[in-house]
Amino acid sequence: MEIQTHTATLEAGRKATLGLMAANYPADAITAAPDKPFHKWLKHYDLESAALGTKHPELIDDSHPYIHIDMSQCIHCFRCVQICAHVQGNFTWRVHNRADRTIVVPDDEGVRFGDSSCVSCGACVDTCPTGALEDKQLLLGGSPTNWTRTTCPYCGTGCEMSVGTRDNQLISIKPVLDAPVSKGHLCVKGRYAFEYVNDESRQLYPMLRDNGDWRRVSWEEAIRFTADRLRMIVSRHGPDAFGIVGSSRATNEENYVTQKFARAVIGTDNVDCCARVCHAPTAAGMRAVLGTGAATNSYDDIERASTILLYGSNATENHPIIGTRIRQAVLHGTKLIVVDPRRTELAQCATLHLPVRPGTDVALLNAMANVITGTSELVEQAAAHCHLDPQLIRDAAILYATNGPAMIIHGLGITEHSQGTEAVMCLVKLALITDNLGKPGTGVNPLRGQNNVQGSAHMGCEPKHGPGFADLPNSHGMTLMAMLDSAAQGELRAFWSIGYDVLLSSPNRNAVQEAMSKLELVVIQDLFLNETAKAFGHVFFPVASSFEKEGTFMNAERRVQRVRKAIEPRGESRTDWQILCDVAKALGHEDGFQFQSAEEIWNEVRSVWKAGAGMSYARLEHAGLQWPCPSEDHPGTAILPRPNATLPIIEWRPSPECVDNEYPFLLTTGRSLFQFNASTMTGPSKTKHWRPTDTLDMSPPDAQACGVTSGSNAKLISRYGEAVLPVRITDTLTPGVLFTTFHSPEIFLNRVTSPHRDSITATPEYKVTAVRVEKA
Repeated sequence: MEIQTHTATLEAGRKATLGLMAANYPADAITAAPDKPFHKWLKHYDLESAALGTKHPELIDDSHPYIHIDMSQCIHCFRCVQICAHVQGNFTWRVHNRADRTIVVPDDEGVRFGDSSCVSCGACVDTCPTGALEDKQLLLGGSPTNWTRTTCPYCGTGCEMSVGTRDNQLISIKPVLDAPVSKGHLCVKGRYAFEYVNDESRQLYPMLRDNGDWRRVSWEEAIRFTADRLRMIVSRHGPDAFGIVGSSRATNEENYVTQKFARAVIGTDNVDCCARVCHAPTAAGMRAVLGTGAATNSYDDIERASTILLYGSNATENHPIIGTRIRQAVLHGTKLIVVDPRRTELAQCATLHLPVRPGTDVALLNAMANVITGTSELVEQAAAHCHLDPQLIRDAAILYATNGPAMIIHGLGITEHSQGTEAVMCLVKLALITDNLGKPGTGVNPLRGQNNVQGSAHMGCEPKHGPGFADLPNSHGMTLMAMLDSAAQGELRAFWSIGYDVLLSSPNRNAVQEAMSKLELVVIQDLFLNETAKAFGHVFFPVASSFEKEGTFMNAERRVQRVRKAIEPRGESRTDWQILCDVAKALGHEDGFQFQSAEEIWNEVRSVWKAGAGMSYARLEHAGLQWPCPSEDHPGTAILPRPNATLPIIEWRPSPECVDNEYPFLLTTGRSLFQFNASTMTGPSKTKHWRPTDTLDMSPPDAQACGVTSGSNAKLISRYGEAVLPVRITDTLTPGVLFTTFHSPEIFLNRVTSPHRDSITATPEYKVTAVRVEKA
């Protein structure tokens, strides 16, 4: 067949159609932005003079912090409607009325865009051909002159982004269309929340604290002071009086240098990272059963699965790109089982939702395994513990076991418990007994919380593991939680925290505060003067952001991706690895710390980590690679083979944190779409428009019983402390269970959380705290 696409008749029809679209279009919009696709076509067909309309101020909506709306420039192409519905799956943009009364609106007529259901992914802006939808950052900063491909510094999904700069200023961020992970999308944080790079409160110079006050010093003085104090402490108390915490916001290369500094310079295995307080149970549990403590499959298996068991993850808020892919899979027929105490957004569209009682995961998973293996004596008993209908447990087990291939995706809702590691082992057991491992559309796949939490632990920032997660059987190194215990006993004397706000993030704040007050030296290495630095810091080293350095991140599907410098470091900030190398040299350890580039460090990593030996910077240049990748000609491994594994037998033990008459509610915690962890990076951002503070979420019966109303302040009291925060009444919670986020330093939610820990990895039990609620 021969098809003619540019005949005279077709061209005349195109020109006529474009002319009709331009009839009411504002001419000055074409002049202001000639590169818009619609404007280019008008010029191509010599129709610029056909635009006879004007702008209408009443059609401008500036209520959104990041997106400017001017419906004077809307040509009713409906591309925003289509991409929002069929790619993002959010259905915010809608078409109202018909014929000449047709309008495109967010949610409904009269709703301001800033108050709509928009999740601010920016996809509608990218597809708009006219400028009716436009990023405010571009309007303010002008068009970028340079674009740099790099990897997002927020969650562990590993989305790739194109960073637009002008005059060494970060202007705009766009998604990379061919990115294997994000498929041309970004969430609100990755796309818009980069204000922290230039925020006025960012610390740009080294500082020392004298008599309670910080003073700016030279790098030479700060490094000399740190080296002298470390030398004195180690000589008096031994190398194990020192502990260091790597950063899940830092690169693989920087975390490798962190653990090398601890082991080769100081002589201690007291090195850890924030994986300790989130996914250490995942790594330990999966490694114990499967031999590898990382995701067995890839994100692309989401679209290959017939059933997805989403356990303990509010994916559309915490990992929005993965949540969107799961939602789209459901819209295309995939069965979804959600296990979560809250009726999350994905729970609302799930085939089955199991609102499990926090702390009863092992009981539930044992019951599901019981059903699958043909016996059901545990189901009734487990249902009582979990506060679930026994038939719901049976239905979930049967659906997962029979509608394959079935994939497990899990988050912190299962790991941050006193039986977190064992619960992950139970998840693996479900996959094993149903033959859902080693094949497309299957596996056990953790959603990692921070951009490089997988990589930071894998590079050796763990007391009992070296680079590549190699076992160190003779290590006596302490975990982060053990370091705090040791500090409280007066044994740990020096503590170095890189990119991690230990005071704000650790549970039972009062105990942490008491422990840190006994330290002789606290070194903080971060972008901002965080809560730990404010309260206890002696030295502050300012670091470069991920936009200001080279390196790699490792995402939750074992993919190593490049991080590239888009702008020069602000002020006198330096990369984390440069700072560590400088202190190492000041301590007399020049050998082994003479690195000249991040690539040089990475080549050393590859030399000691055989499973990553084939991942050179040249091979990582486009889209990254998944380990194992042992040689330069290896393609990487998307799906790990099923190992020969022994099924674990695990008994459920109730959490030591129990409700009683004095503390009748169970509090569980989690993240918000619009903030991130300790708010170090999102704190300065305009995302506060949607989430200005943490809230205490309560069911209507619980709020009524406590005498609190929506928006009023309530006092949240546990056995360990209290916090005051506003109430949000919601029907997404089961009575007896409360929920709050932990982003606001002003509220300091971890004053309340319990000291209980996972019995194997010492991961804090953030998800179960007995509380009561009073009017503030």
